[in-house]
Amino acid sequence: MKLGFACKYLNSELKQLYPFKATTRTRFLSLDDEQRTALIYGLAKTNLTNLYLIFEQLASLPEAMRMMRIGSDLLPLYTVPEATQLYQTFLPDLHPLFTRCGEFAREKGIRLSFHPGQYSVMASDNPQVVDRALEDIEYHALCAVLMGYGQTFQDFKINIHMNGKKGFEGFKEAFARLSPEAQRMLTVENDEISCSLDDVLQAEALCPIVLDIHHHWVKEAEFITPDDPRIERVIASWRGVRPVLHYSISQEGIIPEQGLPDQASLGVPKTKLRAHSDYYFNKALNDWALSFEQFDIMCEVKMKNLARDRLYAYALFGKR
Repeated sequence: MKLGFACKYLNSELKQLYPFKATTRTRFLSLDDEQRTALIYGLAKTNLTNLYLIFEQLASLPEAMRMMRIGSDLLPLYTVPEATQLYQTFLPDLHPLFTRCGEFAREKGIRLSFHPGQYSVMASDNPQVVDRALEDIEYHALCAVLMGYGQTFQDFKINIHMNGKKGFEGFKEAFARLSPEAQRMLTVENDEISCSLDDVLQAEALCPIVLDIHHHWVKEAEFITPDDPRIERVIASWRGVRPVLHYSISQEGIIPEQGLPDQASLGVPKTKLRAHSDYYFNKALNDWALSFEQFDIMCEVKMKNLARDRLYAYALFGKR
């Protein structure tokens, strides 16, 4: 089992030593083409350099801790049309940095993913929203392909939600429009509002299903277990690749520090249950997540790799 973290790599003082740099669309558009090019080229080069430095940190850790979600702003503003044109002029200059990152990650067994934002809605009933969602997914796929991924099924994970008024049928229609590389990398996750695990399992023949156990608990008030029949279907959707589970818990002070929380007795609206905690402070919930032994776990928690590190230590020593 690998335990991963999302986007930001923190040191013991809660600082990012290798942060991704970004800019605003407003600032970018206020510049002339030469200034725009210099800005986004410099940011992209910094981000790719810092990504490699993060990978070096991960490579120094046990193999079970070599898993990361890369931030979406690797190439800042890439999907802004004025920026897209400029990227085409210098992107080949960045290829060696992409190649170095991908080759190192594969050599060191670092499992990687992207998670496009909440506005990437493939099942929307608005064609323009779908077009933008596909454009965003293809941007993430491009970054992965430049690192040497997208060549085999699930050598890289690009995860989205299925939310949207057209449901599975809309998702299926949009999926067919993706590039082969993006199709090989795409996964779909249940959420706590619109699409339950049962809903997203409709896509099991198209792409792997990512089980988010916290989303499931918030939506269904159920602690799903590894022997639930649906888990077999989730695993099968990965077609021999080790599946990924997302694990988060409600914020400190919202749920008790011990035992499995009961929604009915908490008296807390689901909107408050959704927010993620800083750390994994509840041993019963940790035991629950770690019981899914056939899965790798992406830790969705505010303290990022620091919280992941504590969960790893708990998995090794906490139950002894």
